[in-house]
Amino acid sequence: MAEVRTKAVPVPTLLSLCLKSVAAHLTADAAGAGRSGGCADHFDGFAQEHEEEDGHLTPEQVAEALPWELLHQLASSLPPLALESLHHAAHARCCSSTSHTARFCHHRFGGPDGNRRGTKRSRCEDFNTAWQALFKFRWPFHDNTGHDNLVTVDWQQQYWEMHLQECLDEAAEAALLPLFRGSIREISMSAKIMSSVYLSEDIAREYSRLSYHWTRLGSYARCLRLQNVLCTAEVCDMLQPIRLETLVFVRIISEPEVNGVCLLLSCHAKTLLSLEFIYSQLYPAVMDKFCNSLCQLGSQNHEIQRLSIKSSCVGESKSLTISAGLLNFISDAKSLQLLSLNDAKVQPSFAKMIIHTLLESSCSLRTLDISENNISGWLSTVDRSSTSFSSALESNTSFNSLTLLNLRGNNLQEGDMEDLCNILAKMSNLRSFDISDNPITDEGIRFLIPFFEWALRRENPLWRLRVENCDLSSIGVTKLLECLTSGNKPLDVLSIADNHLGSSVAATLVKFLGSHVRELNVEDISLGPEADAQGPLGFQILEEALPRKVDLSHINISKNRGGIRTAHFISRLILQAPNLVSVNAGSNLLPPDSLDVICNALKQTTCNLTRLDLMGNVHLSSAIFPAVFEFKKHGKPIMLIPSQQVSCSPYDADP
Repeated sequence: MAEVRTKAVPVPTLLSLCLKSVAAHLTADAAGAGRSGGCADHFDGFAQEHEEEDGHLTPEQVAEALPWELLHQLASSLPPLALESLHHAAHARCCSSTSHTARFCHHRFGGPDGNRRGTKRSRCEDFNTAWQALFKFRWPFHDNTGHDNLVTVDWQQQYWEMHLQECLDEAAEAALLPLFRGSIREISMSAKIMSSVYLSEDIAREYSRLSYHWTRLGSYARCLRLQNVLCTAEVCDMLQPIRLETLVFVRIISEPEVNGVCLLLSCHAKTLLSLEFIYSQLYPAVMDKFCNSLCQLGSQNHEIQRLSIKSSCVGESKSLTISAGLLNFISDAKSLQLLSLNDAKVQPSFAKMIIHTLLESSCSLRTLDISENNISGWLSTVDRSSTSFSSALESNTSFNSLTLLNLRGNNLQEGDMEDLCNILAKMSNLRSFDISDNPITDEGIRFLIPFFEWALRRENPLWRLRVENCDLSSIGVTKLLECLTSGNKPLDVLSIADNHLGSSVAATLVKFLGSHVRELNVEDISLGPEADAQGPLGFQILEEALPRKVDLSHINISKNRGGIRTAHFISRLILQAPNLVSVNAGSNLLPPDSLDVICNALKQTTCNLTRLDLMGNVHLSSAIFPAVFEFKKHGKPIMLIPSQQVSCSPYDADP
């Protein structure tokens, strides 16, 4: 038995023990152990040339002594700051070796062609995998979808940028305490943050200060979010050497905070590309200060590509004054690609001035987001007969380059759509249009249909259209679907959710499913029995008339109360949509036997379906029908259903 136990426990090799010892030395070195000012005594007083004899290994010694294969193996066992030191040392070795070999090869072989060793040692850049592992370990649920899959992510930069942001957030929490009177730079980081980067209990005290982290790691920061309490001259001085590209300011209200923002903008005006304000009071005088701070001395130009204002106020409630600085900022924005005013308390007159300014500017704007405001009638006051407006429409380049327009939730009426069409006609490259949450009714859709017909015929057709919760009826949506189906180039994404349409729209909708649309959202459009008690259910029509091959990848049919007919439609869709990836069929009153219908369809085909959401169907339960877990994709269950049935007993309101 003892022999069996001995064989079960792997015996460490000499190499693994040596690497473990080296990792321990580097970890202690990164934490400050063995140095003056809080270091271990047995390292004090020794000269640098004797450190190797005493057992104190520096990152430079390790990087020079070990072959690259062992360096990469060692890197996977180091905490972040120890890996940072080794990475720098390895990079220095790589550069030194390349430079030395280049000179040697030029002398020995007469040119750089013999530089084989330098090429081999370029593997010092191979630490990216170790940095990625550290990032995923510390932030396992962080969404990294913003990165282009075709571009290699610099995980070292990503790790330290996230770390520095956590340090700033923690410092902001401490500085917001009523009794705080100290220096923000001297705030000590919590044990949680320190242990995540050092993995050591013996950490030099000065290494926990905010200023130390920024002095050593600040060069990795590109994008920062600053709370109002951090907008001070002290923090500006700490961030001055950093080449920031994105700044996000939160809750800028008081005059000292405004002055702090101005300092930060002036300091980083040459490198800033993106600017965002959240929960701030950006009155005209304040915006004028910010815009002036961004303009370089002696010039009105700036390099801002993205300007976003969210859940803030850009105007005073009792005044119609508009920030001249902001209008000039937009007018002179040669590089501006995104302008977002989301829930910014924009008034119709302000929105009109923004549109007029954009028409006269020469920027190549790609995204315009004016959403969640109250701008009903914003274009009706524009004098389209004026010479300046007409010439702006003819020569404008801002809207010719526009690819995304978001006007969601602006209380736009049917009359606004007629005025909007004059502007839409100039957006020859518009690919995504969102007019949701506006009561435009069927009459408003009628005004927009000529634009949709033109947008689907051009070289760069419209791809995405969202008309959710627009007080549309089946008549207006039927005309819209007929227009979209007859287009030369198919729409990629369509959402008509949250409109009370009824089953009468199903016949036209099923024809549209054959037009190669890839993503469809028909949530809560009343396809169930309550929508049309006299005729067949909407899902029955969809099931019976579904084309033999459908190009759908994603569909949302939730909240339609379709019952068992929903299950039959899903099963038909699984069999006839080979590219189907996700289905949301939640809250459709599916009975228990609907799981048999769906599972039978899954057994008949090998599909790409990865997610079938059946939550909100109170009669379903994985406990009663455990066979649902047999169907998996990438090791995860395809079907998402309630774990237990919900009681459906009538509610008794009597006391």
